Amino acid sequence: MGDNSKNGKPNQIKVKTTPQAAIESTERLAEEAKDLRGTLGFLSEKLERLSIDMEKAQLKEYVNLMHRPWQLIWRNLISGLARGVGIALGFTFFAATIVYLLQFLGALNLPIVGDYIADIVRIVQRQLEINPY
Repeated sequence: MGDNSKNGKPNQIKVKTTPQAAIESTERLAEEAKDLRGTLGFLSEKLERLSIDMEKAQLKEYVNLMHRPWQLIWRNLISGLARGVGIALGFTFFAATIVYLLQFLGALNLPIVGDYIADIVRIVQRQLEINPY
């Protein structure tokens, strides 16, 4: 079982300790305990920092959202609709600005560019007259 000796008796180690050796051993243990307390404090600080970072990342809310797929679908639908409306309004504003600038440049009667811009403006105006929104 725990018997490693040749004569059938368990191994025994006899250590002679002197008062000086006991003091050194105690001092060494105190130093190790101090180091371990420092390491434990460091780990505690890191764990607290990790906890704060996880709260900032809203990991709990993300996991809860993954457990409710219909809520996830609903949020994605609403965000997609909002994104689509924003893109449509943005493009409309951009296109109207371009048409306005082209009309302004067409009014300047630049030789080559003016005719080209005037044709583009006429095409756009015809389309607007045909399909009033």
